[in-house]
Amino acid sequence: MTLSPPQDGLPTRQRYMAIVTIALGLTMAVLDGAIANVALPTISRELNASPAQSIWIVNAYQIAIIVSLLSLSFLGDMLGYRRVYQAGLALFIATSLFCAFSTTLTMLTFARVLQGLGGAALMSVNTALIRIIYPQRYLGRGMAINSLIVAVSTAAGPTVAAAILSVASWKWLFLINVPLGAIALWLALRTLPDNPQKATTQKFDVPSAIMNALFFGLIISALSGFAQGQSHLLVLSEVVALLVIGWFFIRRQLNMAVPLLPVDLLRIPIFSLSMGTSVCSFCAQMLAMVSLPFFLQNVLQRNEVATGLLLTPWPLATMVFAPIAGRLIERVHAGLLGGIGLAMFALGLFLLAWLPVNPGDGDIIWRMMLCGAGFGLFQSPNNHTIVTSAPRNRSGGASGMLGTARLLGQSMGAALVALMFNLFDESGTHVSLLLAGSFAAVAALVSVSRMTQTRA
Repeated sequence: MTLSPPQDGLPTRQRYMAIVTIALGLTMAVLDGAIANVALPTISRELNASPAQSIWIVNAYQIAIIVSLLSLSFLGDMLGYRRVYQAGLALFIATSLFCAFSTTLTMLTFARVLQGLGGAALMSVNTALIRIIYPQRYLGRGMAINSLIVAVSTAAGPTVAAAILSVASWKWLFLINVPLGAIALWLALRTLPDNPQKATTQKFDVPSAIMNALFFGLIISALSGFAQGQSHLLVLSEVVALLVIGWFFIRRQLNMAVPLLPVDLLRIPIFSLSMGTSVCSFCAQMLAMVSLPFFLQNVLQRNEVATGLLLTPWPLATMVFAPIAGRLIERVHAGLLGGIGLAMFALGLFLLAWLPVNPGDGDIIWRMMLCGAGFGLFQSPNNHTIVTSAPRNRSGGASGMLGTARLLGQSMGAALVALMFNLFDESGTHVSLLLAGSFAAVAALVSVSRMTQTRA
């Protein structure tokens, strides 16, 4: 079913149904990035794989997403966001079944690569669709829902996985996507509109897509290899290859009318500044979220359940403040709102780094709430600015860059945690939190500087 593009958002009932399909799709795509972590020991035993080999169950999914996001967002601009989203949902459902019925590590890894491509399709155009679905005056609220889903899904992955594994086998981590995906696909076919205006180009540039995949794949590989202490020669080789491919890739994009890597959008100052704050904020988030469990369990001697509960105030506070920020964006400049949120975020991170010697649960909880509140207050206005600063026919490119910034920031954060633990051992969490606070503080200054730019 093809629906004509709306002039300024969808009718209320159709809008609610459309946002449900986007919420379901995005939740599945983000959750599946973390949900398998908890089950890795069980999966590796059942498939007769070593723990080191089983890591590829997670890595395959993440790498597939980051190397294909921009290519799929380009296809969204060219062919329609609705088509890319619906195809992504169908692929995600089918490959979730493939994952569940895999009998070897090789099969499961291949299935996760294909599932990552489906997840990338969902992530690449979701904010572009929100821009069509919501009236311009309510767009901030739509961005708030998007920010809320990403933040909560990222933090809730281990909890959801533990709940499923307590009553079912690891296969249900993937099978649960089938009924949810079917509902989302049914709604997507009935409610999602077509693009108001498609990009002028009619040709997908295959060399650009290949260079894009190699460029971002090498970034992740080099970051992870350096942090995990791999051979310096190997890491250096990856960096050299990255620079060479990157030079040819960017040069090619600069000569294209509608580039796959949206260098045309990066020339817009408020867009590039907002992208920078996004990378820094997600890097800070991952530095904290990956390092804190080690401190809580190894130093404070909390068990896994207590650790999960102590981390929960962060996403709960984000759930409260993201919708508030979505409404405030209609009246307050995004640069100021984001700057305040990031300042709160940075303060919370520094306070976590300087916890008392024997902190009680309350000491940890209110600091976690401050981090979550600041993150929620920043993310919605920032996403709103990124999407609205792009021309409507380049909303897919903006949406793809938003997802790329998040994944790059998270990958940087995870790699830096590994590096900090390698360098500082038991003080790794303390140094990681100080580094996270520094990233958030820099992002706050950059966010406030956007007030000198034209408001989107």
